[in-house]
Amino acid sequence: MTIWRGKHNYPARRRSERTLDRLLLNGFFAKWSYRLGLHGKLSVSQYAVELPPEKKLVTPLRIAFASDLHAGPTTHPQIFEDLFDEIHRQQPDILLLGGDFVSCHAHYAEVLKARLAAIHPRFGKYAVMGNHDLWVDDTELCGILNDAGVDVLVNQNRPLPAPYDTVSICGLDDPWTGAPDIQQAIANTGAVRVLLMHSPDGLLLLDGHRSDIILAGHTHGGQIALPDGRPIIVPSGPLCRKHHFGRHEIKHNREHNGSLIVSRGVGCSSLPIRLNADPELVICTMY
Repeated sequence: MTIWRGKHNYPARRRSERTLDRLLLNGFFAKWSYRLGLHGKLSVSQYAVELPPEKKLVTPLRIAFASDLHAGPTTHPQIFEDLFDEIHRQQPDILLLGGDFVSCHAHYAEVLKARLAAIHPRFGKYAVMGNHDLWVDDTELCGILNDAGVDVLVNQNRPLPAPYDTVSICGLDDPWTGAPDIQQAIANTGAVRVLLMHSPDGLLLLDGHRSDIILAGHTHGGQIALPDGRPIIVPSGPLCRKHHFGRHEIKHNREHNGSLIVSRGVGCSSLPIRLNADPELVICTMY
């Protein structure tokens, strides 16, 4: 059972989200955008992370990571069908979700619940909340996710069972709209840490603490990018342009401090269009 702490309240932002909901006509524009191919085509990005010899796993751990679904008027629901079908095909050991499940209203997550509930990775489903999630009723949203079997981590961690009992899944609250606490998120973890956070700006809060894999979303890869993938616009945040997509090796005091993998996400934010920044599912194999 997730224990919720108080979140910041953003009444002006919530009003703007409701206005956006009305302007997008209950998904009318998203429907046509998807039909015209302007949501992009879901792809799968594969990464391999090798642990140091003293942390080697008995057998590789396959992690599926999806972020920024943005259920609501900006994203056509068919993209979620594409996503969940691909997760089923990939048969990961564990599913991690990087937040921003909805845009505008928490109840839009209902469209995700049945398909999320039907996915049964051997070692569970874990999530963090994103900024859009904290602009809506996050208690309602958390309830929907819990009903689908997703464990939402707010500065919490969970150990995995054998043969991965040295691995802990850690969830850091959103750096700007939540109440992040890295000390609490990594307290009493195993030797191998997988850190889940919504935005790459969470790196600013790590205080030198090492994780073996750090997974983030938020940037959408720009959502609208140049043909070579360079983002035209990225969300606000000091690290969002530098780490807008892909794998980045993190250094602290000249030492390796973990591999950051930033996903382009799945859905659309604000505008129901993706250009040169296709939605993606990340599959990361740790061994």
